[in-house]
Amino acid sequence: MIFQDTTKIKFVPLKDSLRKDSLKQISQKTVYNKLSGGVQKDTKDLSLFPAISLQQNLKGNFAGLYVQEPSGEPGTIQNMFLRGAPMPLLSKKDVYASQPLVVLDGVPLIGEHPFAFDIQQYDFNRIGPATNLLTGIDMNNIASIEVLSDLASTAVYGPRGVNGVILLKTKAPDGVSRSISFNSYIGMAQKPVVNTINGKYENEFRQRFYDIYTTNGRYSDDEAYPVYLSDSLNNVYSGKSNWTDLYYKNALVYGINLGLTGGSDRANFRFSLGNTKSSGVADDTGLDRYSAMFNINMKPVKWLLFSAMINGNRLNRDRNRTLRDRFAQINYFPDLSAPLAPNKDYYASYLNSYSKGFDDNKTNSIQGFAKLVATLGKFNISSSFNVDYNEGYRDIFYARTLLQGNSYASNYYGFNQRLMMENKATYDLKFREVHDFHFELGQSMIWDIYKYNYAYAYKGANDYIKINLLDSKPKLDNGADNPNYLVPTAFPRELTYRFLDKTADNLLSFYGKVNYSYNDKYFLSGILRADGSSNAQPTKRWFYSPTVSAAWNIKNELLKDEKFIDDLVLRASAGRLGRAFTFDNYAQGPQYSASVGYTGNLTVPGYNAIGVLTRPYSFGWVGYGVPWSYSDQLNIGADVAMLKNRLHVALDFYTKAEKNQLLGIPSYAEYGYKQSIESGLNMSNTGVDLTISALVIAKSKFSWNSSLNLNHNSNKLTALPRGLNEIIIGNRFLKVGEPVDQYWLLENEGIYTANSQVPVVNGQPLKYNGTPLKAGDPKWKDQNGDNIIDEKDKVLKGHSLPVLAGGFDNAFRYGSWTLNTNLYFNLGRKIINEEMANRFDFVNHEGSTDVASVKEITFWEKRGDYSKYPLYNPWSTIIPYRTDQDLFLENGSFLKLRSVSLGYDFGNFLKRKNIKVNKIYVYGSVNNVFVITKYTGQDPELVGYDGIDTGYGQPIPRTYTLGVKMEL
Repeated sequence: MIFQDTTKIKFVPLKDSLRKDSLKQISQKTVYNKLSGGVQKDTKDLSLFPAISLQQNLKGNFAGLYVQEPSGEPGTIQNMFLRGAPMPLLSKKDVYASQPLVVLDGVPLIGEHPFAFDIQQYDFNRIGPATNLLTGIDMNNIASIEVLSDLASTAVYGPRGVNGVILLKTKAPDGVSRSISFNSYIGMAQKPVVNTINGKYENEFRQRFYDIYTTNGRYSDDEAYPVYLSDSLNNVYSGKSNWTDLYYKNALVYGINLGLTGGSDRANFRFSLGNTKSSGVADDTGLDRYSAMFNINMKPVKWLLFSAMINGNRLNRDRNRTLRDRFAQINYFPDLSAPLAPNKDYYASYLNSYSKGFDDNKTNSIQGFAKLVATLGKFNISSSFNVDYNEGYRDIFYARTLLQGNSYASNYYGFNQRLMMENKATYDLKFREVHDFHFELGQSMIWDIYKYNYAYAYKGANDYIKINLLDSKPKLDNGADNPNYLVPTAFPRELTYRFLDKTADNLLSFYGKVNYSYNDKYFLSGILRADGSSNAQPTKRWFYSPTVSAAWNIKNELLKDEKFIDDLVLRASAGRLGRAFTFDNYAQGPQYSASVGYTGNLTVPGYNAIGVLTRPYSFGWVGYGVPWSYSDQLNIGADVAMLKNRLHVALDFYTKAEKNQLLGIPSYAEYGYKQSIESGLNMSNTGVDLTISALVIAKSKFSWNSSLNLNHNSNKLTALPRGLNEIIIGNRFLKVGEPVDQYWLLENEGIYTANSQVPVVNGQPLKYNGTPLKAGDPKWKDQNGDNIIDEKDKVLKGHSLPVLAGGFDNAFRYGSWTLNTNLYFNLGRKIINEEMANRFDFVNHEGSTDVASVKEITFWEKRGDYSKYPLYNPWSTIIPYRTDQDLFLENGSFLKLRSVSLGYDFGNFLKRKNIKVNKIYVYGSVNNVFVITKYTGQDPELVGYDGIDTGYGQPIPRTYTLGVKMEL
């Protein structure tokens, strides 16, 4: 295993880590350690990083765990994938279903549910606060983090842990020490340096195209030159571009946590309070967290232990003021012919209009458990009740001055709730001093509920009424227009739309487990579990999962006298684990639902004023006989300790076969359906995890610890529903035998500078979907030689997920001084630079009323290298700057110096002065120091789950912090 102390990451050999449990009296924990490749770290170093989310703390610290941070905006959703994505990521629903399970002191945490995306036209953000729920974990309260990635360790968590498990263990009272801890830091997030442009620059950029492709380099009505650029004397757009101080700012970050521990061996407690503020450097964003945690242990009699924990958080989030996100939220696009001006005064007037309204986002969360443990000789019986509840509120009001006279208000309330009842009984048996058995029976019941109430309204009476009026009545009872809503001087003309939805998911589980150890040389374990899910169809309600694992301690068997090797264990595990469906509507078979109205949102249809239900045409057809999805996994690993435990290596080879997954097949259009949701998608992930930790130098005054973790992962699609070999879904092409994270693109080979260069076959020029190519069009490779460029000529290229990812840590100690560095890297990943594609495709992104034509204030910021792109004819009907070509496919590999910290421990000084303070550690750190990459966009981390850089990711800032850690 890997542990971490205040100055270094190091392996603690299994023998040393289990001194309290003699190796001749093997416990369950010993067998588990031998059989699994779990990596555990304490958080003393991790808490030095001024992160606001758990994902930021985990990034680059565990082999196989890949973290996406698509935006530096505090509180936004960040994705985690453990040993690859288990399914093609076709939408955010798939991303939600791919996240590992996070367990806090035995409480499996619930996340947001993606069902709310069904009422939205765009999936940029989920309705409601859309706040990252894992920001509610204060690292100062966490004692250790363990990442479980193979079935030997995850099987006991059942279908919820099929994507891997992240175990968080809080700091608990030990009944011996009494202490007060104080941890605090304060710092600054530095605003980025940007290159601004104005209308004059934009005119010069576009003029090159006019010089080549228009008569005398002049535009005409056919080219529809935008008005805001046509007048070079207009200082609003062609004058100073000085908006950046209103958008980018140096921001304050700070954190404070106070902990109190006390009690005796019969009753003890720990209580902590904390506040963390993480301000973003762009668009006045930020997140405030207020947290409290309480742990208690009581032992009324020698054989009975009662434990309880409660963790509560309040999250207040200031969201961005992005036009795209706002327009997508309100389902309304005003006139987009003139974008925000780069002039500071005009941009300030826009911000003033925005400030007349509000966008309040609040999230409350609480996790806790109550547990009874009875130890009756060799029997151990435990029963616990766990709860995780979070609720979110979002109240919005946009004044009419912001929306061309059309005010807007919306209200959201939603909650996610998980209740869990768990019972477990264990029995340890030992005979003849060499045979050790551990028997375990477990049962659990999990009740999940997700619910939201959502309403929005337009056309309020005035900007002083900033609420959603629920008595709106734009229609009379007979269906005719209400005349009062057509008269400006009469009643308010608000139009109100209401939505509410609820889904529940129950999971009943039973499992049995047997561990066996022979003479500390051979270890065997078997788990058999049965899981029944309410999301499964009635004929397929139960799923049975077997798992077996084994380990061989070669050191104890063959190398007892070998002093060079301190420990050597080979281990393997194999098994199957069910994957419960995310949505309850898969369990229903053919069903009825609401239909989609003209707004693109779900509405309840009616007939003669009577509410009715229809077939779920937009969602898709779901038939009978849908089986469980499941994951077959194989893991082979080795743990080695050498050179008097100064060098440790953990190596794992794994393969994961994901089977019977659901996929929406475009089908049944003749019946009105969008798709048929069918089982049969299979894919695999194969890879290697490697962790190396070394105590390079170990002197009394100077030491150097170094740790490297790597993951190489490759995926492949192995089957499609109906026995299909390939399928097109949106802009994605899935083909059996190929990776699922590749881009489907045309290969660009340059530009046709003259009509004579266009290939001609049988008198016919090369065509793109029936349109002849001309001078100024791209040279797209005709892959099949049919003289037509179409979807058949697209090829699969690149990977949106990294081929190799990991981190490299170094910790130096000199006397009481410590220096820590952390490097983080992704290799083999490609990015589609959609922001650059949109910049060059100005003709098709000018003035039309759709989300693609929205221009943020950052439109007036130059990003990337324009000179590397050919000057195609932007008026060509084939859309030469389309994103589905490899022209905008860039190398997204990077190496980032994520943090550097320098600290001084005053412990020895205090001891010499006889000051009764256990610890005072003062440190300073710089985070997000630099990045080395060939990518020409903002930051190679600021991309979505699909590998596309839209330009909407806010910068991940460089931060400077000063902090102190004290224990009294």
